[in-house]
Amino acid sequence: MKPLKNLLILVFLLSSTTALSKDYNASMFGVKSNGTTLNTSSIQKGIDFIHENGGGRLVFYVGRYLTGSIFLKSNVTIQLEEGAILVGSLNPLDYEMSNNWTALVFAIDQNNIGITGKGVIDGQGFQVANNLVDLIHKGVVKDPLRYDRPRETIRPQNIYFKGCRNVLIEGITLKDPGSWNQQYDQCRNIIIDRITVDSKSYWNNDGVDIVDCDSVRVTNSYFDAADDGICLKSHSPDFICQNVYIYNNTVRTSANGIKFGTASYGGFRNIRIINNLVFDTYRSAITFAAVDGGFVEDVVVDSLRSINTGNVIFLRIGERREGKKGIMNNISISNVYAEVPSTKPDAGYNYEGPVEDMPRNVSPSSIVGLSDAKIENVTLRNIEIHYPGGGNPAFAKVGLDELDIVPEMPASYPEFSMFKELPAWGFYIRHANGISFENVTLTCAKKDYRTAIVLDDVNGAKFRNLKVNEQGTRKSPVYSHRSSDVIITGK
Repeated sequence: MKPLKNLLILVFLLSSTTALSKDYNASMFGVKSNGTTLNTSSIQKGIDFIHENGGGRLVFYVGRYLTGSIFLKSNVTIQLEEGAILVGSLNPLDYEMSNNWTALVFAIDQNNIGITGKGVIDGQGFQVANNLVDLIHKGVVKDPLRYDRPRETIRPQNIYFKGCRNVLIEGITLKDPGSWNQQYDQCRNIIIDRITVDSKSYWNNDGVDIVDCDSVRVTNSYFDAADDGICLKSHSPDFICQNVYIYNNTVRTSANGIKFGTASYGGFRNIRIINNLVFDTYRSAITFAAVDGGFVEDVVVDSLRSINTGNVIFLRIGERREGKKGIMNNISISNVYAEVPSTKPDAGYNYEGPVEDMPRNVSPSSIVGLSDAKIENVTLRNIEIHYPGGGNPAFAKVGLDELDIVPEMPASYPEFSMFKELPAWGFYIRHANGISFENVTLTCAKKDYRTAIVLDDVNGAKFRNLKVNEQGTRKSPVYSHRSSDVIITGK
């Protein structure tokens, strides 16, 4: 993978640059660490000075540094030493908007920038968002307050970088944003390594959003998020998100663990998701979607553990823009161990997944395209999934002779629960070509009225060494409807 080699070179270069750069104590610019002085202007003067004088690091030592929006500039790194906390102002009017987003730390079209160290960025987002609600009620800020919360674009993210090159985010803790936590939009050469994300104090608190970026590493990090944990998006039909390496991360969310495609106007290519753990997560461990006219291709998932997660795999083609159907092909998922609970996996967290999806039977993993836009060439190898079983037919049973009543829903938001009740407990595959299962084991703890695997309009499905463990039943493990070239073999 050539982009990975290039990123490793970038790690060395950025590390070398950081080691050789000049350090400037933030106090040199009048920045106060008392937690009450608003330091926005002083921090910005420090960034501007370093930028204009050859670059270097603006270093924050132990203390609380209160600020509104600041703009990082080329060749400047913010170094947060252990015990240093960059604290977001509680006044929503202390934040600026750029490129239709609000943030605490901005960078727009800058090069060789970073935020590093063992310190913390604390957006105080819960309080900021509620103060924003007060301003909306007073008429100071105009907003429709959809779902009784302000639009995510006017709530401050902790980090918003757009059009930047050579970005290093390393070692820091990011907590309590008002909206998404950190967004990197149309950037190139990004390293996010050994960070901790505590992002569950308000709505839309994604862990990290990679938007239309090229050459990205997200590695060795911990994400605890109210919304999607690691989220890739494509906001523009003129850009694609590509050459992304997601390695050795731990993710817990009230939404999806590792997800891309809910904004899929351009596309996603050459994505590697290796050795990750998803746990206590309400929705899917992995979700890939092509629903806005873009494409998803050449994606590899290897060595994934999914523990106490509501769903494991969800692949979806949709048509949210009329006449713009997505494309999805060449997906490889291997070496997966997963446990799906019968109870709500995110119970007790600040912002749980929506209760309107309950009660329902536990949903299977799903690969669902459209009749005229099929998902193609998906390989699943060395997969072990444990389901609770015990499905209740009274929840709206869909029988094997009623598959046509499962709705298509091409224009709907893609989530694993979107179809409500499905006729399979293990895998539901519809409108697909070239599906390969090899060494897949599905275990059902209790007898379920549904079949393990249901195929509907699938051309070319091969099952090699498929094992289905369900006590008290002699059902065939695979049911095929309107499908062809279905082959089931042993070793």
